[in-house]
Amino acid sequence: MVNITRVYTKTGDDGTTALGDFSRTRKTDVRLAAYADCNEANAALGIVLTTDGLDDQVRATLTRIQNDLFDVGADLCNPLATQYRYEPLRVREEWIAELEEDCDRFNEMTPALRSFILPGGSTASAYLHLACTIVRRAERSTWAAIEVYGTEPATPDSDRPGGINPATATYLNRLSDLLFVLARVANLGVGDDVLWQPGGGRAERPTGPRPS
Repeated sequence: MVNITRVYTKTGDDGTTALGDFSRTRKTDVRLAAYADCNEANAALGIVLTTDGLDDQVRATLTRIQNDLFDVGADLCNPLATQYRYEPLRVREEWIAELEEDCDRFNEMTPALRSFILPGGSTASAYLHLACTIVRRAERSTWAAIEVYGTEPATPDSDRPGGINPATATYLNRLSDLLFVLARVANLGVGDDVLWQPGGGRAERPTGPRPS
């Protein structure tokens, strides 16, 4: 049971914060960047869920993903170890499989894509594109943390912090794919995919020398 009795603690006023294993680290730690990006992505999905006309299947999927993103953040903030005081929440392979199944299922609803597309069409679609880019950043941040900390657990006699669960990066990779697909689904019946036009759609390009 989570019991939050006070919003501020003042314990971070020295530029440090607590990780899930109760150790403390600097607020500039790359781990924090990874789960902060997950939090930002979750906030963007919250905006999507406030839009009107969202398909019920999409809404249910995004609601599940919001909970998952919170769990991804919980995983990222808890260094891997061979022993735990409390068993931490970890991203599971079946969550990744669910995203892949969702990608295939929702992609069947959309017409064949023969061009790159730009964010837009409907409001929900535009925000899903935004969420997609944030998730891609979260994946990059996670890989940056893996480069620093690795993926090995710390042992009780180790003097180094534990690594990062690599399944978090895989989950974020598949999630960005799914959000792109859902951005297209969100345009069905209410808008059209905005197709990329090379050169900004200019009919002609100057071929001679530019005037001085």
